[in-house]
Amino acid sequence: MVENILAILESPSASFALLGVLILIFFGLYLRKIKLTTKILINISLMLALSIILNQLRIYHLPQGGAVTLGGMIPLLIISFRYGTGIGTLAGFIFGLITIIQDPFILHPIQVLFDYPLPFMAMGLAGIFKDKIFLGTILAFAGRFICHFISGVVFFAEYAPEGTSPVIYSLVTNATYIVPELIICLLILKFLPIQRLLAAMK
Repeated sequence: MVENILAILESPSASFALLGVLILIFFGLYLRKIKLTTKILINISLMLALSIILNQLRIYHLPQGGAVTLGGMIPLLIISFRYGTGIGTLAGFIFGLITIIQDPFILHPIQVLFDYPLPFMAMGLAGIFKDKIFLGTILAFAGRFICHFISGVVFFAEYAPEGTSPVIYSLVTNATYIVPELIICLLILKFLPIQRLLAAMK
């Protein structure tokens, strides 16, 4: 049995598949403790709709997926700051499923997991720092970057230029759109009356 486990762990795709499934299981167990009221569901729906609209306002879009938008993640961050990590990850999960329909780039079922639901679920991490929105935003984008980075190394290595390490390729490719997106969101949050918006959602 130990040999079988080691054989699975030697395969990057199998290892990350297990990791992704474990994250989703943990999320499902955590979500069972959350009470969703009508007001929360309405606010989630409104923020998701706004996020979908903003996500279409793209500055540029990479051929293999990934884009810089005009603050497409702001509504998801607001949900996380208002209601915390649990509901923030729920909103991100739903947004990830919608994104698969709108802008699919599918190579492998596990790649879909790490490029769609999990990265946007990471936006919920912002809820850890409700009173420090810039730190929370950076943490959320770091979580998103890790998910896309893993997908890039494991599933997009064939797109790397000859002689380029898949790790370097994934690092640079994902940084070219996630870092600008982070900067745009931080700038918007700096001038957005975020505390008034959060208070209005109460």
